[in-house]
Amino acid sequence: MNVKVIRVVTGEEVVAELVSETDTTITVKNGLVVLPTGQSVGFAPWAAVIDQENPDITVDRKFIVYVAEVDSAVKKKYNDLFGSKLITTPEEKKIIV
Repeated sequence: MNVKVIRVVTGEEVVAELVSETDTTITVKNGLVVLPTGQSVGFAPWAAVIDQENPDITVDRKFIVYVAEVDSAVKKKYNDLFGSKLITTPEEKKIIV
């Protein structure tokens, strides 16, 4: 998953999965607005009412201030929310008597 932080001209910082990019646009999905909360950050849906069957959003680059790598802790939280939904088997525990 190619997770980026995108600053748009409205001042919002958005963490999203970069789907594709051209010279004039970028396409993202699963965008979350970063909300400062004291010592940490929280997230809120960026485009809450879009069709979830087609979640890709294409943004013209003229509305983007920057696209950058996201902090590793934020990326982990994002991946926990939107990453692989595979079920993993926990490690077998043994009792020794």
